[in-house]
Amino acid sequence: MQPPSPKPSSATIFAGFFSVGIIGFGGVLPLARRMIVEQRRWMSGPEFTDILALCQFLPGGNVINLAAAVGLRYRGLPGALAGLAGLMCAPCLIVVGLGLFYARFQSEPAVRHAFGGLAAAAAGLIVAMSLKIAAPLRRDLQGAAIAILTFAAVAFLRLPMLPTMAVMAPAGIALAWRRVR
Repeated sequence: MQPPSPKPSSATIFAGFFSVGIIGFGGVLPLARRMIVEQRRWMSGPEFTDILALCQFLPGGNVINLAAAVGLRYRGLPGALAGLAGLMCAPCLIVVGLGLFYARFQSEPAVRHAFGGLAAAAAGLIVAMSLKIAAPLRRDLQGAAIAILTFAAVAFLRLPMLPTMAVMAPAGIALAWRRVR
């Protein structure tokens, strides 16, 4: 395992999240993980999973929360703003452009098929990222049990997300705290 990189500057945080935002249209979480953990080594895999878990619990988009949290961790408020700006800058311009394009050509079958293909690719990226994030749980049976129970409660039992997280998040925290002690 390679040692972590030095603390990134706000400009580096902006550039990192800008690159994720520009190339990861529609499914940036896997790309954000690769950039943060594998390429720039700002965090280890378990650190990323921990901060992502917090970001998923907070209101708002997971990746947006992640950009702010990573920036905040290393450079405070300026870093959080740099992460958010980097992540959102290019996609906002792309969305406006695609929206104008779609409004003009939405009745064309080729355009409908192209947008359907984009949705399928984004779904595949999310599945791949989920498998990478779940990999450390192979050695953590208690963590895996919490993840499986939470997934089952929401996906199969159709329990509301907020009450489910209100029960499962403290249970997961308690298990992790007990393990560290």
